[in-house]
Amino acid sequence: ERVDAMFDDGRSKKVVFIAHCLLNQNSISDGTAVYPGAFKEVVEFFLNADIGIVQMPCPEFCCLGLDRGNINGADSPVTVENTRIRTEMKKDCLNKKLTELSDYVVNQIIEYYKYGFDIVGIIGANRSPNCGIETTSDNNEEINGMGLFMEKIFYRLSKENISVPMTGLKGKDNISEKLRQILYNKCK
Repeated sequence: ERVDAMFDDGRSKKVVFIAHCLLNQNSISDGTAVYPGAFKEVVEFFLNADIGIVQMPCPEFCCLGLDRGNINGADSPVTVENTRIRTEMKKDCLNKKLTELSDYVVNQIIEYYKYGFDIVGIIGANRSPNCGIETTSDNNEEINGMGLFMEKIFYRLSKENISVPMTGLKGKDNISEKLRQILYNKCK
């Protein structure tokens, strides 16, 4: 049940949930960073729109570590290494941790939603085996579909009857257009 009577102060009551690596490229798997620190365009876009930014945990960093369990990961094509990561994340102990991380994110969304906040979107990282929205990596290629982490978040939100627009970014592809779309057109 929504409670709209609280938090009537200077806050916008608007938040966006963003994949960890878009705000911290230092956390991304070896050989895949696009920027030295963060996707500045993403940060500036939401700050200029007075939307709070919630950084989701990086499931791969949390479950496999910075090296993703393979110190030679950068030697393989990205989709090959991403497929290896995806396979690892499906193992029981890591899948359990992945579920805990997705529950952590969904519980935050539920809490904001409960108090009348607008969850303007979830921004993922396309091609990622975990955080892809429109595309992910499997079978050593980039394919249409969601990553494992985003699937869990989407499924759990669906069970809660909460609909949140989702989009994914990759590299330098039409970032501002996709962000405008999520903000103004409420894509997906």
